[in-house]
Amino acid sequence: MARLKERYREEVIPRLMELCSFNNVMQAPRLEKVVLNIGMGEAISNAKALESAEGDLVAIAGQHAVTTRSKKSIAAFKLRTGMPIGLMVTLRGERMYEFFDKLVNSVLPRMQDFAGVSPDSFDGRGNYTLGLREQIVFPEIDYDKIDKVRGMEITIVTTAKTDEDGRHLLELLGMPFAKDGEN
Repeated sequence: MARLKERYREEVIPRLMELCSFNNVMQAPRLEKVVLNIGMGEAISNAKALESAEGDLVAIAGQHAVTTRSKKSIAAFKLRTGMPIGLMVTLRGERMYEFFDKLVNSVLPRMQDFAGVSPDSFDGRGNYTLGLREQIVFPEIDYDKIDKVRGMEITIVTTAKTDEDGRHLLELLGMPFAKDGEN
């Protein structure tokens, strides 16, 4: 069992029950999935960029990436319906907990001038989205072998009903939120 999942069961659930005054253990929010997304406008003109980014995403997530395609045509961007414009990976179960543990304990602290993640990136339903400017902060990525520094979006989907419950869950799991006035 993933180290973080064990910690969630033994420490986080009892603390959430106390903090949010839930009556039942099943009311306590939990991680549902983590979605990694790389949007690549450059894929329109450079098909090789998509392959390179897929290699990076597979190394980071440990699972095959799905190509996302455009839903409509936009002439100004030379984009047609169905053209590949990004990559996405959805992590659930053990891989999700292992990725979240790695994100919180080794990736975020490696970022330059890191003072915590923004506490304002919740969507109103307890889910949190985090943007990274470069994929090289992940230990799996070899800096010498990348063709271009790319950003990515990480969405953490929880079963929390409110942002406050979602924030409590993520804080207890170790997410380093910035204090007021920082970031």
